[in-house]
Amino acid sequence: MQLNLTRPIAFFDLETTGVNVASDRIVEISILKVNPDGSKDIKTKKINPTIPIPPQSSAIHGIYDEDIKDCPTFKSIAQELNIFLEGCDLAGYNSNKFDIPLLAEEFLRAEIDFEIKGRKCIDVQNIFHKKEQRTLSAAYKFYCKKDLENAHSAEADILATQEILEAQLDKYSDLQNNTAFLHEFSMQNSSADLAGRIIYNKEGVEVFNFGKHTGKPVETIFKTEPSYYQWMMNGDFPLYTKKIITQIRLRGITNKNNG
Repeated sequence: MQLNLTRPIAFFDLETTGVNVASDRIVEISILKVNPDGSKDIKTKKINPTIPIPPQSSAIHGIYDEDIKDCPTFKSIAQELNIFLEGCDLAGYNSNKFDIPLLAEEFLRAEIDFEIKGRKCIDVQNIFHKKEQRTLSAAYKFYCKKDLENAHSAEADILATQEILEAQLDKYSDLQNNTAFLHEFSMQNSSADLAGRIIYNKEGVEVFNFGKHTGKPVETIFKTEPSYYQWMMNGDFPLYTKKIITQIRLRGITNKNNG
């Protein structure tokens, strides 16, 4: 079933130096942009992460320091990627938890405020896990009846991911063919900061999703325990998380002054 789109959707996959959103870097990105008329554009780039690629990561995706030493840095191509993704919803495999937060982090390091708000984000893995509980290669075999060649190649993975989503729409009659529904269905929870450290509760209030203040409103804690904000800003949290808590803190100060 072809996707029913009202605006472009960008399927993307990252190969990285590791899995820490705050400190690891992209070594390859592949983006498949599907337009409402069904046409497709694909962009694949290897990237110099400016830090060594650990051997265990290279063993997974097959990209070594020697392969990317002459490649552009993310900062040098960030504006090009930002323009390519402008106006697009986002989709991927495990993208809500990893790829989108890390991509946003790289954009912030490049001093580009890549805005997530207003975009629909579809995580094909979450749909798959809710329906079948398997891995990407198994998902491709299950839904598309094919073996996934060149797994952990960004382009191969993202082409497979797009095929899987269309096959999921064919298989499950209760999946609605629109990005708004798929965005909601593939969300694990409603995160304010992408990395899931700050989430929205049932009342739509930002609350902590970790540590001693789990479930407590962020704005309230910053008022009663101002040092907690500074602790987070000095800690090993993603830049996007720091951006969000700063917005919450400034909002609280503004509300206090206006009150």
